[in-house]
Amino acid sequence: MAATEPATAAPPAGPGGIPRRRPRREPAARPYTRPLPVVPVRARGVTVEGADGRRYLDCTFGAGALVLGHNHPVVLEAVRRVVDSGAPLHALDLATPVRDAFTAELLATLPPAFARGAHVRFCDPAGTDAVDAALALARAATGRTGAPALTAAAHRDPAAPGRPDAPGATRVARPPHPDAYRCPSGGTEPAARRTGLPPDGPGTRSDPPAAVVVEPVQGGGVVPAPDDWLRRVRECTATRSVPLIADETLTGLGRTGAFWAVEHSGVVPDALVVSRILGGSLPLSVIVHRFALDPGGRGGHADGFRGNRPAMAAGTATLAYVRENRLAERAAVLGARLLARLRELAAAHACVGDVRGRGLVIGVELADAAAGPGGAPPPAPALAEAVRRECLDRGLIVGTGGPRSGVVRLLPPLTLTDEQAAAVLDRFADALAAVERAFTR
Repeated sequence: MAATEPATAAPPAGPGGIPRRRPRREPAARPYTRPLPVVPVRARGVTVEGADGRRYLDCTFGAGALVLGHNHPVVLEAVRRVVDSGAPLHALDLATPVRDAFTAELLATLPPAFARGAHVRFCDPAGTDAVDAALALARAATGRTGAPALTAAAHRDPAAPGRPDAPGATRVARPPHPDAYRCPSGGTEPAARRTGLPPDGPGTRSDPPAAVVVEPVQGGGVVPAPDDWLRRVRECTATRSVPLIADETLTGLGRTGAFWAVEHSGVVPDALVVSRILGGSLPLSVIVHRFALDPGGRGGHADGFRGNRPAMAAGTATLAYVRENRLAERAAVLGARLLARLRELAAAHACVGDVRGRGLVIGVELADAAAGPGGAPPPAPALAEAVRRECLDRGLIVGTGGPRSGVVRLLPPLTLTDEQAAAVLDRFADALAAVERAFTR
């Protein structure tokens, strides 16, 4: 028997049986894909074709990873050039033309006040890896350990994974992210003070944190941070010499209507974390940070998979395409149109508690309207899941998240056409009406 032959013959694995085989081979803890019984075989732009021949409009895009949609030609061509060149596909930290082109394009997209004094640091590809690496930089630069994280993302301790009580561990606190729907009277000043950083004087804290982490739009429930709140947090952190880390894993590359979401508020962070959206479908993460946070030979976060050249080429092509075609401006215009139409739907359907977002990051929170008065009604995950299923039946793929998974998330690509946007709205409206009829019988 040849060494490459299987020990026993097995019938070819057809795509029709894939959903049935998967639970026997993989654990069930896959909340993003578990409720999506689609076996994709082809995809282009916003359209996905399943093994059953059905076509879907995809408004999840790998949890928002594909700002240009599936298999965009400029991304495919960039990857092909690298693969066909014969050069190493993985070069770790070695200087290469592909790496040089990527860092140049990335810096060109940043606000000038930030780009002039910035370094680009490559990380392992997951968003948690990048935020953890940013916290490690801040800890090395400041000698401190605490870190308020006003974010929905999960972060490990980069110094001692799994041991939050270990010496030198980054103690990550989680103050509440400002939410105008659930906390309409919170105000800018109280929200800023919840970071533990009074804006004037040394305050009462004797141990300032290593950094403060914020998401300009909280990803899980799609909750935009108010611009004045972000400016106040920046003022607080600057007064206390605490680095501000902006997590733009979901919001960068034009998705919110500005190339970087922090630009809406005019805030210049000390570090910008970019992951998921950056590699044009390939895993790639970076931290862009001020020179002052560079630890030199101290505290470097030595990741093992940070030199993937096809991902860098795909990232360069994606960044350039968004910039050259002014897709951030397009996202602002189209996003405003989608939000306006969805708010009209919300006014006509009592099961919709809130519609929010910025650009093409949109959340529709389903709520228990029968809860009565007394502030915002509780989220209704059963309704959100029902809307997701009804959308899928109509050929529209959406995701859920946020409080108790009660928010339906729409994350279409920046290449969405007007006709496709109208189809998304029509299918969502039909799904919402069907769910309301079923739940009010």
